[in-house]
Amino acid sequence: MSTRPSAKPQNPNFSSGPCSKRPGYDLAALDRSTLGRSHRSALGKAALKKAIDDTKALLGLPDDYRVGIVPASDTGAVEMALWSLLGPRPVDVCVWESFGAGWHTDIAKQLKLDFNLLEADYGRLPDLGQTDPDHDIVFTWNGTTSGVCVPNGDWISDTRKGLTICDATSAVFAMDLPWHKLDVVTFSWQKVLGGEGAHGMLILGPRAVERLESYTPSWPLPKIFRLTKGGKLIEDIFTGATINTPSMLCVADYLDALGWVASQGGARQLMEVSQANLRAIARFVDQHDWIRFLAEDPASRSSTSICLSLDLPADQVKALVKLLAAEGVANDIGSYKDAPAGLRIWGGGTVATADIEALMPWLAWGYEQVRA
Repeated sequence: MSTRPSAKPQNPNFSSGPCSKRPGYDLAALDRSTLGRSHRSALGKAALKKAIDDTKALLGLPDDYRVGIVPASDTGAVEMALWSLLGPRPVDVCVWESFGAGWHTDIAKQLKLDFNLLEADYGRLPDLGQTDPDHDIVFTWNGTTSGVCVPNGDWISDTRKGLTICDATSAVFAMDLPWHKLDVVTFSWQKVLGGEGAHGMLILGPRAVERLESYTPSWPLPKIFRLTKGGKLIEDIFTGATINTPSMLCVADYLDALGWVASQGGARQLMEVSQANLRAIARFVDQHDWIRFLAEDPASRSSTSICLSLDLPADQVKALVKLLAAEGVANDIGSYKDAPAGLRIWGGGTVATADIEALMPWLAWGYEQVRA
């Protein structure tokens, strides 16, 4: 039997969303000068534009890519892209976890488009080489609920005729994305940067802008989805004039996170921390035969939403999750409700590797406790 560990993680927050705040986070340190001010004031627009400009700079986006702040978190950003851009071509929709399945539902049952489904069970990727470069392609870069990510963009053609629409909410700022392969990318503040919810980020490449300005969907678009006016892109959205009213407190929080990224040396440093977190868990998994990664192929193993299977029935997995929370060593690490029973430990760049390492002995101890 393992002895009860004495050391605990300094920060027990391993939730996959909203994710852990950055180390040293202090609410009182936020620049609150925009609070109580209109987001359309010079001050408010300057803060929103800075959030856009800093995002673009820190991610190293191509000069002709646009970044906009949109409503309803990553979900809102993806829905906006699907409903505004899809229709002219067949769609290859890639599904290997619950959020990809949700985009498939939109495409098949709501928009009723001509589509090709490429599907795999939790823990695996479909054969992405079966996608057609003449089709639009919709996929998640990192399966937040399965812990399975796309290892690279080699399967995406540089001479494609269709658009690639990528839900990358738990990948941006944690994984190296081939921007020239991605025409639309979405993410949200509450994932890798540990920001607040309700705001999405929509990144458009020039091919997506060309589609918006040359194609009008046959279905009506609600106001919060409209990206064009008179056949032209509404450029103001991508300079800080948001479609609806954002929370300026959340904007201040996001600017704080971006400032912290810059102070750490940029997005590359966050990627390195995330990889170190994955390696720490991999060492533990290698040493114990009762636990394994849900992702079968190491090449497609997520370093952010790290999903694990255990040799325990579902009720004992739940008991383990509750035990570790009660001990104050791990909050919110149960698998997603639609995923196989197991653990999901967030390993993004706001999580210290020392805290991941401190958690591992507690997993061994807790496993023995619930088995007994």
